[in-house]
Amino acid sequence: MKKDYRGKHLVILGAARQGLALAKYLRTHGAIVSVTDRKDAKVLQDVISDFQEDEINWVLGGHPIELLDGADYLSLSGGVPLTIPLVQEALIRSIPLTNDSQIFLEMVPCPTIGITGSAGKTTTSILVGKIAAAALGDSRSWVGGNIGNPLISDVDQMEQDHIAVMELSSFQLEQISTSPKIACILNITPNHLDRHGTMQAYTRAKARILADQSESDIAVLNREDPGSWALHSEVRGQLISFGRQKPDNKQVGTYLDEDWICYWDGVCSSQLIPVNSINLRGAHNQMNVLAACAIAAAAEFPVKAMLEGVKALEGVPHRLELVRNWGGALWVNDSKATTPKGSIAALNSFQESMILLAGGRDKDLPWQDFSRLVLERVRYLILFGEAADLIESSLAAELGEGQEMLPYRKYSGLEEAVKAAAEICEKGDVVLLSPGGTSFDEFIDFEERGEKFRLWVNELN
Repeated sequence: MKKDYRGKHLVILGAARQGLALAKYLRTHGAIVSVTDRKDAKVLQDVISDFQEDEINWVLGGHPIELLDGADYLSLSGGVPLTIPLVQEALIRSIPLTNDSQIFLEMVPCPTIGITGSAGKTTTSILVGKIAAAALGDSRSWVGGNIGNPLISDVDQMEQDHIAVMELSSFQLEQISTSPKIACILNITPNHLDRHGTMQAYTRAKARILADQSESDIAVLNREDPGSWALHSEVRGQLISFGRQKPDNKQVGTYLDEDWICYWDGVCSSQLIPVNSINLRGAHNQMNVLAACAIAAAAEFPVKAMLEGVKALEGVPHRLELVRNWGGALWVNDSKATTPKGSIAALNSFQESMILLAGGRDKDLPWQDFSRLVLERVRYLILFGEAADLIESSLAAELGEGQEMLPYRKYSGLEEAVKAAAEICEKGDVVLLSPGGTSFDEFIDFEERGEKFRLWVNELN
């Protein structure tokens, strides 16, 4: 049953994409809305002008505790730390925490598919969205959440025979008390430890996606990822798994059999799609397709739709995105790689000689495996941003006996790094932006970083 927010006072912390979409929805449905942000009115004047008719109470330049007087809920935009005083005071006052994803799940009339993981969730969500569109039609399939348009903006257009695919981050999941009908955890590896503090806390946040499922719901887990598979005992409904190797007879799920993605139903195998129909580069993207097909099987989408959907996706912006062939080199934008593990996947996707642009802001994650692979595979390294010195130290620590440091340069910002790469690149190189760190030392988000990279590369002449 849908929740009624008419007359309820919701304080939305963060005037970003998700918070603003929720503010618009709540005002449309009769709630009292206050929006607070650390930015001042001058910075947000364009945003405020877009909401002139919505009667929103704007509290800008800080988060005064008095905002909670009379509040029924505190909604957190993605990335807002739970440690800030306003959130802590809300917890003391027993004011429930929520967010746009939770309220969407309360209101949505159709089945939902939720996808989370440390890596691959955007690509997998888009893949599942393409398959859903092939099965049901574009007008009955929706994709959003942590990517694209917040789904709360579209929920009033959804009907019972539609399906909504949600990408969910650990930040969003912390406030969720409603689970999707189909919930997928792709993998759990070190990420966002600067926010969550420990792997245990990070894992518990991811596990929230399963916590409120019923016996009629379906969980999709990676049987070859220890972090994901460790949660199989928490599955309340049906379990479908995915991985490269064929599952044992007690499991059902997708696997790779030479040139085919296959499905094992516990009794017999069936071929789903040929591997050569996958247009995305890299072994990690094969895993994303294995996951997407397992989710599609859970949703009972036809095999024909799986093939059509997978073939339809030729690339995702900021994820191994080919920007340009310049100076004899391929320039590739992988700005979404905000962890060392994400950069490792990118490095393993190329056999060519590589110039790597790495850096940004560290998330308190281990760099050892990244450093060893860089020393082995990269021709020239260009470091930029806050993490440059940290990565330099990690590389030095991983040098083997008699091994020399690879040639490298360090810069404060990405634009300088791009110009340096233009001086260095040679015919046959891949110039790869795959930072391994977040963008927040220099940009609003990874998308802005990728767009600036694209702009600066296209300006080379």
